[in-house]
Amino acid sequence: MTDRYAVHGTQGEFQPGSNDLVLANKLGIQSVEDMDDLELELLQRLYEEVLVKHLPNRVLTAEDLKTWHRRWLGNVFEWAGQERSVNMGKDGFMFAASAQIPRLLADFERSCLARWTPCHDMDTDALVDAIAITHVEFILIHPFREGNGRLSRLLADVMAVQSGRLPLDYSTWNTDRPAYYQAIHQGLQMEYAPMKWLVAQALSGAAA
Repeated sequence: MTDRYAVHGTQGEFQPGSNDLVLANKLGIQSVEDMDDLELELLQRLYEEVLVKHLPNRVLTAEDLKTWHRRWLGNVFEWAGQERSVNMGKDGFMFAASAQIPRLLADFERSCLARWTPCHDMDTDALVDAIAITHVEFILIHPFREGNGRLSRLLADVMAVQSGRLPLDYSTWNTDRPAYYQAIHQGLQMEYAPMKWLVAQALSGAAA
């Protein structure tokens, strides 16, 4: 698959028999479709747990993100909930070097999570800013080996629900992937306007 992550390092192991398309896993799954279906089912369970049953209506931490990741994929991958130890890129774009992740996550916790969460009493503009910047910075760090995009959406949804709104409607993001990727890339220059536009679309779509 051309959009799979390029991985460099000893932990870039794939499941035998998967033609290097499925990461090595506890369940011996070799099919991309089977793995996608399982990850989606487990993600739905995580959403139910985090957004419905036990919404964390408090300041979020990097440890929360690790816990969510471990709850989601802990029965599938040995490294679930652990910081990435391999360097990763996608379509020629490199995410943060793995050696920098502990420092970057600490910075992210301080500059984004501690600054904005819980997102109580935020007006729409303030919430858009908070979600957009948090999303971009999390994706640029890419702290986990797999599932960063989906976990970042859960984080955005938690922030929206903390503010009293509905989870975001990501249809615009899904239909115009190039615009989404460009918005992430522009975050390297701390230019967040494109992502703010996408977040505003997702919030208005959820409210419609």
